Amino acid sequence: MKRFFIITNEHRDRDLSATRSVQDYIEAKGGQSSFYVSNKSEWGKRHLRHLQNKDVEADGIIVLGGDGTLVRAARDMAKIGIPLIGVNLGTLGYLCELDMATVFRAIDRLFENQYEVEHRMMIEGVCPGTDTVHGPSMALNDIVIHRVGCAQIINLILMVNGEYLTTYSADGMIISTPTGSTGYSMSAGGPIVDPRSELLLITPINPQSFSTRSIVVGSDARVEIILSKRRLEQDEEAEVAFDGDHFIQLKVGDRIEVKKADVSAQVMRLDQLSFLQILRKKMS
Repeated sequence: MKRFFIITNEHRDRDLSATRSVQDYIEAKGGQSSFYVSNKSEWGKRHLRHLQNKDVEADGIIVLGGDGTLVRAARDMAKIGIPLIGVNLGTLGYLCELDMATVFRAIDRLFENQYEVEHRMMIEGVCPGTDTVHGPSMALNDIVIHRVGCAQIINLILMVNGEYLTTYSADGMIISTPTGSTGYSMSAGGPIVDPRSELLLITPINPQSFSTRSIVVGSDARVEIILSKRRLEQDEEAEVAFDGDHFIQLKVGDRIEVKKADVSAQVMRLDQLSFLQILRKKMS
């Protein structure tokens, strides 16, 4: 591996000093590199999702930022099929394996092809019948349905494979991948699972019932969430977020359909620690 594409979070490397250091090191070793600055204000113009194979002529992608930057990059670059590795430039990260103290030795190992690639399951959701036509949007961590407007809970009907399962009265619902199980889903009381698994985790957010628990279904399940009325006015609203962005508004009667995506995220691993070793380290 000698050709690299660097994705940089503009807020974590404002002067591009870290980006330039990585780029200079790669090129000093005889490699090639180019970089892209991730800027939310430019999403409507030239976002990562719009890049094609011809725009990313690389063997590997180095993501400079934090867990959020790595998640969005892995999600948006999945269709291109180039593996990524994350370099944490911010606060404590759980997904980024590297930091600036270890990145240069890691580049040496990448040049020597001393790495493994983990294929992480992704999910996609579509909201048919909403005011704006939306095609499927993908997520590596989670798809979150959350109430907006008045500070009252909402009713969410849960269907799995076309069959009614239950109705949650809650602030919202999280449909998470195994990778996302240590994120928002965990904070809401969901289980922690091996990120290499292929499962869908369904976790309510602040449910009204004390007996409400997360539900885990197989990766072949088709999950449907319908925003149901709770008041006579039927003015409840909800918002859908894909890995924290791509917001879609739902009104009473609208629904979102979620299933396993056809593509997976490819994450490079240099560390030989097992999932249980990493989990034990983080929990301590």
